[in-house]
Amino acid sequence: MPIDRRTEMTEEETAAFLGRQETGVLALAREDTPYAIPISYGFDADAREFYMRLVSTPESEKREFLDSEPKARLVVYDDIEDTYRSVIAIGDLERIDPEELSVEEIQQYGDAKRPLFEIWPQQKGELEIELYRLAPESLSGRLIEIDREF
Repeated sequence: MPIDRRTEMTEEETAAFLGRQETGVLALAREDTPYAIPISYGFDADAREFYMRLVSTPESEKREFLDSEPKARLVVYDDIEDTYRSVIAIGDLERIDPEELSVEEIQQYGDAKRPLFEIWPQQKGELEIELYRLAPESLSGRLIEIDREF
């Protein structure tokens, strides 16, 4: 029977992991209603902040959630061979005015490789593209290694 070993990732391991990844699941909540979507992000390891471009249509459920200033949780994970890693970031999602971006912040949004507009059925002109930052109040990483020889 396999045995697993669970350990908390250090701040350095967590930052390195987030820098290698580019996608995760963003969960938003307002009152008793949850909403989760896959996203792409850029990560600033020094500031420990996530940057994302979120695309929606004016009448979409995503737009309703984003307009309500919901609580946010971002989950980033991978599962390679016998090692599973995950990081959970919890905090407030902040809409960013493109006019106020610094050069460094613009570079972080460049690391958010998606959305790919080809997957949207609407014309590009019908889509709202907004920039967001998540400066987590809580950021924790976990590593689980499975020992199949035990």
